Amino acid sequence: MGSGQVSRWGPVPAVRSAKPVKAPVYFVQMTNRRLWSYVSLAGMEQHPKISELLSATKVTRDKLVNHPIYRHLHTLEQLQVFMEHHCFAVWDFMSLLKSLQQQLTCTAVPWIPVGDADTRYLINEIISGEESDLDESGNRSSHFELYLRAMEQAGADTFAIRTFIRQLSAGIALAEALKSPAVPGPAQRFVEETFHFIATGQPHIIAAVFTFGREDLIPSLFIEMVRSIPNAEILKYYLERHIAVDGDHHSRLAYRMTARLCGNDEAKWQEATRAAHNALTARLSLWDGIAGKIFKAEMTA
Repeated sequence: MGSGQVSRWGPVPAVRSAKPVKAPVYFVQMTNRRLWSYVSLAGMEQHPKISELLSATKVTRDKLVNHPIYRHLHTLEQLQVFMEHHCFAVWDFMSLLKSLQQQLTCTAVPWIPVGDADTRYLINEIISGEESDLDESGNRSSHFELYLRAMEQAGADTFAIRTFIRQLSAGIALAEALKSPAVPGPAQRFVEETFHFIATGQPHIIAAVFTFGREDLIPSLFIEMVRSIPNAEILKYYLERHIAVDGDHHSRLAYRMTARLCGNDEAKWQEATRAAHNALTARLSLWDGIAGKIFKAEMTA
């Protein structure tokens, strides 16, 4: 991709009071690999092409699940480096999701019914959770804002991501804001790749990236992280919520959405498979880049 190109919750917990919301721990306690097998296969029977796509991307997914970075998140200093990069992926998930909302639902006035009702339900439900879920204390918060609080609790530097958001709010173009020296290189490249997918304007491609590069992938990665990270309670709450919701309910709906968008069009399935592979490769590059930063910091410490 050329340098000029600028190419994540679920049902709101049934908690209405201001009492603290305990993070779900069931999934965290299940530490064997069979949990991930269940997560990734949930709903796969909905379309035979889903199985083929998962098979075609298995090698890269396995590299992500078994990445050495999880063995280097045992100290706060290591975790800080990770979060200072990963926050950009937390942020760009919403743009990926919003692009699907624009493509698959009606966001204009006057309103008219658009597309498949199950797909509208999936998109709107996830957006509702992402923008206004309950935090660990029962207060409303977007997941991005929750992650920023988790960074602060862990002592991570939020200057780069906050400056980036201020620039976007001031009308500065995304490509220009990403060029800031404060934005870590691996995070910049990851966001550029995400917006490359969005720029295609093709719902089946964006849905494949969303489904197989985010919803279907995230639980397995976060399971590995929860096992590794030091005491950072807000971050653990954030991770455990994603494990519980994305690993079952949302992943099944996302499989169905992708299958309906691709239908029986072999060309669309091939494009979806390539997009899913490229999204996984982008995540792998992000993990490699963060790991490199952590190793470098350790060598110079």
